[in-house]
Amino acid sequence: MGEGARAKVAFLGLGKMGRGMAGRLLDAGFDVAVWNRNPAQAEELIARGARHAATPAEAAREAQAIFTMVSDDNASQSVWLGADGAATSVTAGALAIECSTVSHQHALDLAKALHERGLVYIDCPVTGLPQAAAAGELTLLVGAEPGDLDKARPFLAPLGHTIRHFGPVGAGTVYKLINNLMGAIQIAGIAEGIAIAEQAGLDMALVREALESSVVASPQVLRHAPRMIARDFSNPTFTAALRHKDARYAAALAETLRLELPLSRAAVASYERATDAAPDDDEGRIVEVISTPHSRD
Repeated sequence: MGEGARAKVAFLGLGKMGRGMAGRLLDAGFDVAVWNRNPAQAEELIARGARHAATPAEAAREAQAIFTMVSDDNASQSVWLGADGAATSVTAGALAIECSTVSHQHALDLAKALHERGLVYIDCPVTGLPQAAAAGELTLLVGAEPGDLDKARPFLAPLGHTIRHFGPVGAGTVYKLINNLMGAIQIAGIAEGIAIAEQAGLDMALVREALESSVVASPQVLRHAPRMIARDFSNPTFTAALRHKDARYAAALAETLRLELPLSRAAVASYERATDAAPDDDEGRIVEVISTPHSRD
C-alpha cells in the first residue's frame, strides 16, 4: 500500500507477545504508534519504523485501530480509561481491539464504556507463544458482532491465519479463560506427577521417555515435563503470576455460572503458592513448590 494510504494503528503494551504482534503490523505496512510503560521495550520497534508515544492517548490519536496487550484488568482499565488513556483521544468509530486476557466481567464493562465513547469493541484474546506472535501464527479468539469483525479483519490478518468467532463481545474471553484454566490444571498435574516420581525414586530419564510416548502426552506435557524434570526454566514464556491470574479469572466466571469446579479451585490454589514463591518465574517452576515439604501442609 502506498505511503499516503497507510492506515494508522496504535499498539499499547509491548511485552513478549505485544512486541511480536506490533512487529507484524509494521511488516504489514501499517503506520504503527507504540506505547509501553517501560519505553525501553519499544526501542527495537522504533528502529524498525514505529512511532513512539509518551502516553496511550498520544498513541491512539487518529488511529483507526487500537490494540492492547497488557497484563490484567487493572492495566487494561488504565490504558483505555485512565487520565491519559487511549479513549480520551481516539476518533469515534475506531476499532478498540483488546487482545489481553482479562476477566469476563471486565470485557463486558470495558466494551460498554468504549461503546458509549463511540468506539467499536473487539474482544480478541489470543493463543500462542511469543514465537507465534512474531511469526503471525497466533489463533485469535473473537467476541464481536459479525459486521464489526469484518471491519477488523484487515488489522487482524497479520497476527494469525486462524480467527475463531465465538459470538458476541465477551465470548472470546470466555473461551480464552477456559483454555488457560485447562492449561493451569494440566501443568499443575504434570508437576504433581513428576514430584511423585522423584520422591518414589523412579529413573527420571525413563519417566520422561514414558510420558512423552504415552496417552497423556498432551502439548502441555511435551512442553513442560522435560523442563520440569531437568529443572530448566530458562527462556520463560509465561509466568506463574499470569497463569494464576488467568485461572482466578476463569474460576470467578465459573462462580457466576454456579458451577462447582474442584479441580479449578485446586489449580488456582497451586498457582497462588507458586506466585507467592516466584511470581515472575516460568510457570513450570510450580514443580519446585509442589516438591518441597511445606507444600504438603
